[in-house]
Amino acid sequence: MKRFLNWFNDLYPVWLAGLSLIAFLHPESMLWFGKEWIFWALALSMLGMGLTLSPEDFKGIGAMPGSVVLGFVCQYTLMPVGGWLVGKMLRLPPDLAVGIILVASCPGGMASNVISYLAKANVALSVALTLFSTLLAFFFTPVWTSALAGKYVAVDAWGMSLSALKLTVAPVVVGVLVRWKNPRFADRLGACGPTVAVLAFTLVTGGIVAASARDIGENAGKLTLAALLLHLLGYLTGYLVPKLLRFPESVARTVSIEVGMQNGGMAASLARQHFPTMPLAAAAAVFSSIIQNLLGAMLAAWWKRRTPDA
Repeated sequence: MKRFLNWFNDLYPVWLAGLSLIAFLHPESMLWFGKEWIFWALALSMLGMGLTLSPEDFKGIGAMPGSVVLGFVCQYTLMPVGGWLVGKMLRLPPDLAVGIILVASCPGGMASNVISYLAKANVALSVALTLFSTLLAFFFTPVWTSALAGKYVAVDAWGMSLSALKLTVAPVVVGVLVRWKNPRFADRLGACGPTVAVLAFTLVTGGIVAASARDIGENAGKLTLAALLLHLLGYLTGYLVPKLLRFPESVARTVSIEVGMQNGGMAASLARQHFPTMPLAAAAAVFSSIIQNLLGAMLAAWWKRRTPDA
């Protein structure tokens, strides 16, 4: 069973792209997966993340404070500003610009931990950065979205903050508490966490593509280009900044991956909830997730053949 689950999880980009295509060609097949389903699916995947966290993961933050601070600052500066720049450079329409900025303002995605492992980066740092950025997303995501997307549309920063708390912090904390009280039970449930996350966001993607199929068809080129530029910018700047500051190669790879890979599921859920009249905002999160996973897989394959010096 474990081998099957690993195989299933490794093919995440395939399931993502496959269901997206089905939902685009036959929207009726996924229209049932609406806003409420999206919210609870993502909350469940966050719970799975919490179930896998141990005290050692939290200790890891204190063991490498400089690298964690660097990664966190890059995550919540380079990407939000990068999203705003992409919107300006491509002169995106308001709904697509809002979506790109929202994606860029979200925390790191859980897939980044897998990509970091494959890329021979610092997995402990990757886990710490994903955890840290996720737990503080309730503040930074709405603040950046309001500051950068406020000129396009009114942003309910407080409402978005509450949504982020419910979607990310609360499930992670519950998962951590379950592991603390009953580690054996948490181990059994947590073993399925990555698979639940893969299923959750694959279904989220299908639901959003189905609901926005017409708009996506009319703007596929812009969506793809915007997502491609955003994540290329994230991977590149996330690598260059640590190198310029003379951090080890393994740290530079990790920060690059954490900055380049965002929590597209969170962005999609927040977009559907807070920008319901802007279907392209949620669609941007879908394209972002597909593009970042494909780029991450290629980057991991490149780095896997090149062992870092430290």
